[in-house]
Formats: sequence, C-alpha cells, structure tokens
Amino acid sequence: MPIRVVIADDQAMVREGFSVLLGAQDGIEVVGEAGDGREAIARVERLRPDVVLMDVRMPVVDGLEATRRITAMDAAPKVVILTTFDLDEYVYAALRAGASGFLLKTASARVLADAVRVVAAGEAMLAPTVTRRLIAEFARLRPAPPPVRPDVLTARETEILTLVAGGLSNAEIAARLVIAEQTVKTHVGRILTKLGLRDRTQAAIYAYAAGLADPGI
Repeated sequence: MPIRVVIADDQAMVREGFSVLLGAQDGIEVVGEAGDGREAIARVERLRPDVVLMDVRMPVVDGLEATRRITAMDAAPKVVILTTFDLDEYVYAALRAGASGFLLKTASARVLADAVRVVAAGEAMLAPTVTRRLIAEFARLRPAPPPVRPDVLTARETEILTLVAGGLSNAEIAARLVIAEQTVKTHVGRILTKLGLRDRTQAAIYAYAAGLADPGI
C-alpha cells in the first residue's frame, strides 16, 4: 500500500509543487490538500492519511491547533511541520503538539520523499541538522520538568536515548554500539513506554529537558 499524504498550506503554489514532487515518487500518494487548518482536520478525518505535511501560519485554524487536534485522533497520522526555519513560538509549540519533525519548504524531491517515508515508518525526522537544532533550541528556551524521572531507564536505555536525541537512526545507533538493529528498536520501544512518550521526537525533547543530551551535539 502506498503512503497516503495530505498537504496543508495556504499557498496554492506550495501545495501544488509538493503534490507534483511527491506524486512522482514510488510508494507515495497525495490523497488531499488543504488551504487552512480547519480544512486539514476535515481532510484527515475523511481520508485517513498516513502523513500530513502541515504549514504553521494558516488562516481560520493555524497549523499548530490543527496539529494538536490531528495528533489527538485515534490512529492519528504523523505530522511534519513545513517551515522556513524561523525559530518562533509556533515551531516550539508544534513539538509539544505532537509534530514528528520539520521540513524546509525549499526541500528537494528526494528529501521530501525521504521525510514522508521516515515518519510513516515511525522514525521521527531527527537526522537533519536543522531538526536537531530546533529541538535543542526548543528545550533550551522552554525547559519543562520531565513527567517521569530518567532513572526508570537502564544504563543502556539511557545511552540509546541520548543517541536518539543526537539524531542517530536505529541503524546508526546499532553500528555505534555494535549491537543488532532490532535490539535498538526494542530498546527504543521500551524507552517510549517507560517514559510515556509518543515517538522519537518527544524522546529527544525529553532527553534535552532532562539534561541527558547536549544541545551542541
């Protein structure tokens, strides 16, 4: 089955451009577009996509509120925020609202398709330097006490959590620690369960807020 995508942006040219780029990629299907947050919510409820590309500044309902409502749905799709890399309050709040990553509007077709595939597979977009910086800056400016103490994690889980916050994929963590990739995946799943987190993006935020990760990595 192809990965089903909804694109939400108040600029028609951006929607059409992304739609054309994604439509040319194998295994990805753009099933809907929306010009504001309210339309995005309606499209998601009706079309049940796997991934939503969400602009932040939109009329009627902004992308932040739309992201919050969409990620609260049952079997919610992954939301990727479309950004011009301006570190504003909307971007920080989008992380709290459940966004799985960020994508520059200037992204190439390859990067765009990779982003969709990555988040659809549950691997939040942490690898790009831009996203690591956004998360680190978010944690620095908006620190919040972790809801669960990090001492519930084993030493290995803490080590893996730190590497997740550094933007490493499961394969990269496995190579770094000389363990099987499936073992890393199992550890990540346990980390999310123990800490009550939704995905790897929230895990990275937690690591920064708990002082387990260095924003300089």
